[in-house]
Amino acid sequence: MTAAELTEDERIDWLRLIRTDNIGPRTFRSLLQNFGSAGAALNALPTLARRGGATRPIRLCPRADAEREIEAAHRLGAKFVASKEVAYPYRLATIDDAPPLLAVRGNVAVLARPIIAMVGSRNASAAGLKFAERLARGLGEAGLVIASGLARGIDAAAHRASLVTGTVAVLAGGHDRIYPEQHIDLLEALLGDGAAISEMPLGWEPRAQDFPRRNRIVSGLSLGVVVVEAAKRSGSLITARFALEQGREVFAVPGSPIDPRAEGTNGLLKQGATLITEAADVISVIEPILGACERLSAREPEGHPEPVLAAGPSADVRTRIVELLGPAPVAVDDLVRLSGSTAATVRVVLLELELAGRLERHGGGLVALA
Repeated sequence: MTAAELTEDERIDWLRLIRTDNIGPRTFRSLLQNFGSAGAALNALPTLARRGGATRPIRLCPRADAEREIEAAHRLGAKFVASKEVAYPYRLATIDDAPPLLAVRGNVAVLARPIIAMVGSRNASAAGLKFAERLARGLGEAGLVIASGLARGIDAAAHRASLVTGTVAVLAGGHDRIYPEQHIDLLEALLGDGAAISEMPLGWEPRAQDFPRRNRIVSGLSLGVVVVEAAKRSGSLITARFALEQGREVFAVPGSPIDPRAEGTNGLLKQGATLITEAADVISVIEPILGACERLSAREPEGHPEPVLAAGPSADVRTRIVELLGPAPVAVDDLVRLSGSTAATVRVVLLELELAGRLERHGGGLVALA
């Protein structure tokens, strides 16, 4: 979308829409493409959900709830930035499940600078912590902002080493539910030259399933992701996988083959990640990327809303599309081809099913029945 500032009424509508049941980032984007505005989408939701087979009316976020959340965010010093606004991190806006709204505290301007993510083990070794600090400091001195998840270990070391040069903390919960609590002081310290961002509602306590959601934002913000230490099964490797799916660079620090905290990073190197031992290794890879990319190229040109079938697809067409779906994920393009319907028709049926709570979206444009 082209960059444009929301009015306050539009911001409330955007918040209401993303806080409504069964609405995620991909569904939000589809609704905006179809209806042109969040307000028009909110008006259409009851009909769409009913056509998708919802057994009870969809719960719309009340306007009063959205207004209260915006006021509470302001009291915390946070403001909501929409994905179509200039202040929104432009690299994050390019991923297919970018949060429609980010609550931002601190120095919003830091989000416009080139960002490198640094992640790693929570129970990091002394050597890993020392290297993370040295690397973050070197990257910061080169003009790069460091993004991480405010976790213990490598995340915290990277944040602390880049307090002066700029760092971004991506939260898994609401701005008033910092995790871990021991890092509240660290968060407050980084807000002067850096920022904290979250897509989650105020009051949201982070759960296990929220950390991968956070991780896709950490990688989405960034030119690339540096993994310092990571076990064979770790959240850091999830962040690296997101980075690959998003077309970001993946860097890994080699470690001892007998240290389980290096098993994941050594595995990344075997799979083709860029080996790094100093900040210059990262800079040499991203400099050509920075030279080739312009800020405005990150946002798609804004088009006209897609036509929405006023009465919805016919019963036969809807049945044919639903019968092609099952618990195994399938590509939307395959649904279009096999159903013999137009892409617009298939998207409308999928939208109706999702609003009715009957559809799950997976990475890579795959969908399945819930």
